[in-house]
Amino acid sequence: MYAPERQQEILRLAREVGRVDVLSLAEQFQVTAETVRRDLTALDRAGLVRRVHGGAIPAGRLDFEPDLTERESTSADEKDRIAAAALAELPDGGSVILDAGSTVARLAAAIPVDTALTVVTHALPVAARLADHTGIDLHLVGGRVRHRTRAAVDAWALRAYAEIRADVLFLATNGFTADGGLTTPDLAEAAVKRAAVAAARRVVVLADSSKSGQEQFARFGSFAEVDLLITDRGLALEDKAAIEAAGTEVVLV
Repeated sequence: MYAPERQQEILRLAREVGRVDVLSLAEQFQVTAETVRRDLTALDRAGLVRRVHGGAIPAGRLDFEPDLTERESTSADEKDRIAAAALAELPDGGSVILDAGSTVARLAAAIPVDTALTVVTHALPVAARLADHTGIDLHLVGGRVRHRTRAAVDAWALRAYAEIRADVLFLATNGFTADGGLTTPDLAEAAVKRAAVAAARRVVVLADSSKSGQEQFARFGSFAEVDLLITDRGLALEDKAAIEAAGTEVVLV
C-alpha cells in the first residue's frame, strides 16, 4: 500500500472511531511505528487530524484529553524505566514537588518506604501512593479537582505554590518540542504547572518519547526552564540535540 492510500485509510479510521494510535496502526498496516508517525504528521500538517499522546484524533476535536486510566496503560514499560531513573534525582532529606501525571505517579510508587523527604503535590493519585510512608512529610495542595486527571487546580493551588520553595520539581507534560516547549490540553492545569516551576530550584521533566513533537493547547514552560529531561530511547537524536541546545540535560533510559 502506498503512503497516500494508507493515510486515507488512517483518516477514515480516525473519523470512524474518534481516535487512532500509532502501535495499532503499525500492526494493522504492517509498517514501522516511525512510518505511521510520518503519516500522522502529514495528515496533521494537512489539517485533517490532530496529533495527541500516542496517536491522533480527527481535526476539530480540540477538547480531547486522555483520561487517567488510558494514560496509566500507555507506554508502561518506558514510564517504569523513567521513574526508576528519576529516583537518583531525589534530594537526600530535601523537598520535592510531584506534579500530576502518570509517570510522576510511578515515581511516587517507586520511592522506598524508609525515604526521608518532604513532598508537596496537588495530585490525588500521588498523595495516595505516599500517604503510608512514615518517613515522608506529605503536603497535599488543595483546589478544584479535575476529574480527568485527579489534580487540584485554580486559585487555592496557585496560592499554595506561591508560598514554597522546593529543591526539585518532577514535572509531567502532555507534549513537548524543543521550540514550543511544554504543553498540556487544559489552561487550569497549565497554570498550576507554571506555578510549580516557579516554586522549585531544579526542574526535572519525566516524559516518554511518544510526547515528543506534540503541541497541546496550553503552553506552560520552555526547555530554558528545565534542568533535566528523563525520557526513553525512542526520542529522535535530532530532537535530543535540539533540546540540549536549549540548555537542558537529556537522559535516555
